[in-house]
Amino acid sequence: MSPFESLTLPNGTVVPNRIAKAAMEENMADAEHLPSAELLRLYQAWADGGAGLIITGNVMIDRRAMTGPGGVVLEDGSRLDAFRDWTRAGRARGAQMWLQLNHPGRQMMKSLGQQTRAPSAVSLDLGKHSNLFATPKAMTEQDIHEVITRFANAAKLGEQAGFSGAQIHAAHGYLISQFLSPLTNRRTDDYGGSLENRARILIETVKAVRAAVSPGFSVAVKLNSADFQRGGFDAADAKIVVGMLNRLPVDLVELSGGSYEAPAMQGVARDGRTLAREAYFLEFARDIAAVAKMPVMVTGGIRRIGIVQKVLDSGVAIAGIGTALAVKPDLPLAWRRGEDPRPEVAPITWKSKPLASLAMMAVVKFQLRRLSRGSRPNPGISPLWALLLTQLRTASLTRKYRRWMTSSAVADRPQQEPMSSQANARVAGMSR
Repeated sequence: MSPFESLTLPNGTVVPNRIAKAAMEENMADAEHLPSAELLRLYQAWADGGAGLIITGNVMIDRRAMTGPGGVVLEDGSRLDAFRDWTRAGRARGAQMWLQLNHPGRQMMKSLGQQTRAPSAVSLDLGKHSNLFATPKAMTEQDIHEVITRFANAAKLGEQAGFSGAQIHAAHGYLISQFLSPLTNRRTDDYGGSLENRARILIETVKAVRAAVSPGFSVAVKLNSADFQRGGFDAADAKIVVGMLNRLPVDLVELSGGSYEAPAMQGVARDGRTLAREAYFLEFARDIAAVAKMPVMVTGGIRRIGIVQKVLDSGVAIAGIGTALAVKPDLPLAWRRGEDPRPEVAPITWKSKPLASLAMMAVVKFQLRRLSRGSRPNPGISPLWALLLTQLRTASLTRKYRRWMTSSAVADRPQQEPMSSQANARVAGMSR
């Protein structure tokens, strides 16, 4: 199977090739948290670069629940023109463009001033950085049903705006992933306990989204192959959940791994396992693809055409690429021309793994900002300098977000005491 062979999804939609631009959190919304001109330029670069599928960074379903300041929010249809401009940029060369819908749950920085909610009142364990996140409030069943409705509403609005699909984010330690993990879900009701119960919110969300959109609109799920934490959601659980999804009209499952506590999506496990240097989760994806009735996509560390081919030869349908496309957005076209440039950023080997993880994401975001301004990426940027720039930018975006929430008069949950902007900035860009 060639990387440039098309893929027909279960709903009949055709993806032009087997290379996907995986989600990377950009934090480039405008003052109203709509897609900005910079974001459009960024996606135009990826559209011109030849990927067959382009998945956006986090699109938030609730302005009170943000993975970071400067994120795009899709709650109502009053400003869909900005989203239509975004889809026109991303689909300009024929690629499929899907919006990634997300709710952070407990993985929302305390400095944003909102009450965090999660399956259970379990705090993040980030060592000395733990105080940057508040202990969440356990969600009521009413809260759960509201979140499901918000996912469905955002997908419906996304279709109206011209997106060709939506991906439900159930990985990387965000809200639905928190429900799936026994470490973070200690509920005793219908949404906790057994894996079937812990997966209930995901299954109900998929059903609600599918019911809200047309048959030709693709519905996908991003799922952890494992949390890479002892006692957490593991590969056996992932296989069972994919079996549940087999019974639903799901068009694609993307496999990744990790969370803020164990950033395996950057190649760092927390449970003692050593991940592959490239295609971190391919072994898990290959096993799951063998039982999945829908196509499977794997993301994590892919940057060479030979690895893409290895992914496809294993039975996985699509190779998802993130960092390499931040460094070289036209990588698929280069591969089509017979080149193999292998774009990458240098590993960061600082003693503090959380700080190194932040620095790596800062380096990637630095590339995204350069692309959004029409400049060439600079993967040789000093990680320390990139981290400092990200700190300053995040502090500014946090102030703007808090002002926006105050002026919008919709922040109806109790606010917490703000933390310093310097402290907030240390966690900028932890995950995508």
